Amino acid sequence: MQQEKDILIPLVDPLELFGSNNAKLNLIKSYFPKLKLVARGNVIKVMGAPEDIDHFEIKMELVFWHLEKYSQLTERNIERIMTSDAEEFKKSTQEGDVLVYGPGGLKVTARSANQRKMVEACEENDMLFAIGPAGTGKTYTAVALAVRALKDKEVRKIILTRPAVEAGENLGFLPGDLKEKLDPYLQPLYDALLDMLPYEKVADYMEKGVIQVAPLAFMRGRTLDKAFVILDEAQNTTVAQMKMFLTRMGQKAKFVITGDASQVDLPRKQPSGLIRALNILENKEGISIVRFNDKDVMRHKLVKLIINAFEEDEERRQTFNIPSDNKPE
Repeated sequence: MQQEKDILIPLVDPLELFGSNNAKLNLIKSYFPKLKLVARGNVIKVMGAPEDIDHFEIKMELVFWHLEKYSQLTERNIERIMTSDAEEFKKSTQEGDVLVYGPGGLKVTARSANQRKMVEACEENDMLFAIGPAGTGKTYTAVALAVRALKDKEVRKIILTRPAVEAGENLGFLPGDLKEKLDPYLQPLYDALLDMLPYEKVADYMEKGVIQVAPLAFMRGRTLDKAFVILDEAQNTTVAQMKMFLTRMGQKAKFVITGDASQVDLPRKQPSGLIRALNILENKEGISIVRFNDKDVMRHKLVKLIINAFEEDEERRQTFNIPSDNKPE
């Protein structure tokens, strides 16, 4: 008995799925000579015997999994998918140091010892503090871990947040609605996401709430279940904000808090929630702390020089009791 079934294609690059002049689709068809396949828009219409359709659907789920995870699909990949057991194929494609594959097959890896510590700590514990200077890849690695967890279906959503302290009272004077006012401030998080997911995928996930990017104040009152949550620039949280954020943690959630304790932008007498949290949560079971330093800096070589120069200047000022101000010396 012949049947007909529509198989929905996920949001992937159609050229990567079907190939130039449908070369990849024709290769897939060659493994199912008894089926009639017609691809239109985001649907593949399959006609044939029920057992053949079921087998085709299993193989296409693996094709979609591979394309979503690695952002590319070669004819060799298709051949291996069609001739291998699903679990065997998934194990054979794993590369130890690769966190996630971005558009065009970009490999996002842990590039320093402390970035690798972040990966291990995140696998061992549900809450992780990654602390250190600018340019060490703390946020980038955290976003990669979040995207990996989403692709592997370990979480249902990714939430990226920052305290909008630099914008402060000046937010109201910026043009546009709230999203337009905050977008430039949250741009580093968007940039990291777009390295790891196609633009269309990010836009679709954000529209559906699978990926949420918002200022820290929007976290109040929420319980975040089965979510990978990243608090970036955490040194600019107040103690009350940090407590509020940490207590949002729900079931099967991962929390990663990144920040640089030497870059606090809060008013002088306002203690940093990050520094307080580090002091009281050190060595608590289930919480990891990874501390980065200037050796982990991945940006231009001058960034490391600048970090060291500022640290030396701060030590000199403390030694000779020189007040910190903005006046030229």
